[in-house]
Order: sequence, then C-alpha cells, then structure tokens
Amino acid sequence: MNVIRLVGRWSGLASAAVLAALLAACGSTPKDETAGMTVEKLYAEAKSEADAGSYDRALKLYERLEGRAAGTPLAQQATLERAYLNYKTGEKATALSILERFLKLHPTSPAFDYALYLQGVVNFNDNLGLFSSIARQDLSERDQQASKDSYQSFKQLVDQFPQSKYTPDAQARMRYIVNSLAAYEVHVARYYYRRGAYVAAANRAQQTVQEFQQSPATEEALHIMVLSYDKLGLQQLRDDAGRVLRKNYPNSEFIASEPLPATAQ
Repeated sequence: MNVIRLVGRWSGLASAAVLAALLAACGSTPKDETAGMTVEKLYAEAKSEADAGSYDRALKLYERLEGRAAGTPLAQQATLERAYLNYKTGEKATALSILERFLKLHPTSPAFDYALYLQGVVNFNDNLGLFSSIARQDLSERDQQASKDSYQSFKQLVDQFPQSKYTPDAQARMRYIVNSLAAYEVHVARYYYRRGAYVAAANRAQQTVQEFQQSPATEEALHIMVLSYDKLGLQQLRDDAGRVLRKNYPNSEFIASEPLPATAQ
C-alpha cells in the first residue's frame, strides 16, 4: 500500500515537473515586438534599420511587412526592398529569385520599371554604385551570360518605359554591355589567332563585326580578319576586310603598326 502511494506521489511530481517545464518554455518564447505596429510604422522601422546598415534586422522586418500588408502596394515595396538588400549583402541568386517572382506576379505594378532596372543591375555588377566607378571593371572577362541577361532586362525597361527615370542609366549600361561583349569576342578571336586557329579567329572576328558594328572593338576585329584570311590564303576576303578597315578607321593604329599585305594596301 505504501509502495502504491509512493509511486502515485512520484508520478504526480513528475507530471507537475513536466507541466512546469512546458510553462517555462512557453514563457521564454520571444515576444513579437512589432505586434502593435501599423504597417506604415513597420515599413518605417525596416527602412530605418536598412539605412543604419542593420540588413539582417531589416530583412526580417520586410518579411513580416509582406505578410501583414499582403495585396497592397506597401507589400510590393517591401518585396523590392528585400530584393535590394539581398543584392546588397551579396545574395545575388536570392535577389534575382525575388525579382523574377515579383515580375511574374505584378505585371501592372507601378514599380515594375524599377524591378526591371534592379534585375539588370544585379546581373550587371556585384557592387551597386555610381556608373563612373563601374567603368573600371572589365566585364569582357566575366560571365557573358550574366551580361546578356542584364542587357535584356535593361532593354525591356527601355522599350516598355521610355519615360522612366531609370531609363537613361539603363541605356548607358546597355552601351557598356555591348562594348564589353564585343571586347570579349575580340579577346577570343585574338586567342585563336595567336594559336594558329585562323579559321576560328576569322569567324569570331566576323561575328563581332556583324553583331557589334558600333563598338570600338570592331576595329581590331577587322584587323584580325585581315591577318587570318592572309594566313589562310583567302586573298579576296583579306582585301575586302582591309578596305572596310581603312574606310572606317583610316587612322587605325593597326594599319600603322602592322602593315597589311601588299594586295590589301
């Protein structure tokens, strides 16, 4: 009888301990300090944290705002802010994923032009800054697919929103991307030529001339065509390329430093 009572008492004590532990756990659950905030206040708080450099904190606040303000322009703004902060913190893939989803879900959003612009910027360069500082980077040696994706985003922005405040910068970046892609093609053509792959060099240089006629890289592309055709014994093609080079670039350093074959003079 005493044993039964002891077991029962022990069982009761164990249950009480478990209950106390559960209550303690519930009591230790972090309190949502934004629970009483309006969506406007929550947005202001998130923006303030972002401006102060507290990106992790800001991202969490923007995520909460997206849920509370779902279906409103403020929620859309929070999504774009979150994409920008992910980009700012080096999470490029996450930023692009957020932007792609935004563009699919909100084709009529007033911020659609900005979303396109930001998508182009994320692919264009790893560090957002003044355009003048971007010129110091050599995109011709980077992943060309990212540059092409960036170009397409900017092109869509320029075509759909010619009056957007983001359009002038997008156009400037498009020109830079084109020149970079052309420089990359010439870089490859030069590589082939130096290794004696003259057919490949000529083809790559010709592709540059056809696709990037207004790019400065076209000058060297024509020169590589002249040299490659000469090595291949294709005199007519060599002479044609030489005439185009001299007509469009009469003061070309390539003509002066490396004279063309006699038949192309």
